[in-house]
Amino acid sequence: MEQQQTTIRTTSEDADFRNLIQLLDEELALRDGELHPFYARFNRLEGIRHVVVFYSDGAPVGCGALRQFDDDTVAIKRMFVRAEFRGKGIGAEILKELESWAAELGYSESILETGKKQPEAIRLYQKSGYETIPNFGQYANTENSTCMKKRITDIA
Repeated sequence: MEQQQTTIRTTSEDADFRNLIQLLDEELALRDGELHPFYARFNRLEGIRHVVVFYSDGAPVGCGALRQFDDDTVAIKRMFVRAEFRGKGIGAEILKELESWAAELGYSESILETGKKQPEAIRLYQKSGYETIPNFGQYANTENSTCMKKRITDIA
């Protein structure tokens, strides 16, 4: 029997999103170790108006969010897929939905930061057309960070 898969657009107030983010933060605390408090302060949820939650058979299994970086650019934030659902293309679907939404909102570029201890995330972004750029903003002097960028003008 084929699984029912749906994606919804919501906000950071969504309970399913918040539950997924709790799992993400627990995983990142393990992966990032002593660096986790540094990253955690840049991942506040309050006021995020563009959130995507991915459902499989009615259960929330993945998420991601957009935040404005500047007038032309959004930052992809809080990407997560539950461990037991990884490797099935869900992360790529979430990313495509976020990029489409950003293009609909008039943004032309998407940037993101991920940790070097998340090689599967880096591979997802590379496969999705993201290119490594110099670390920006608060990540400029952070060795564990990898920053990436993609032009999204033609997506919508």
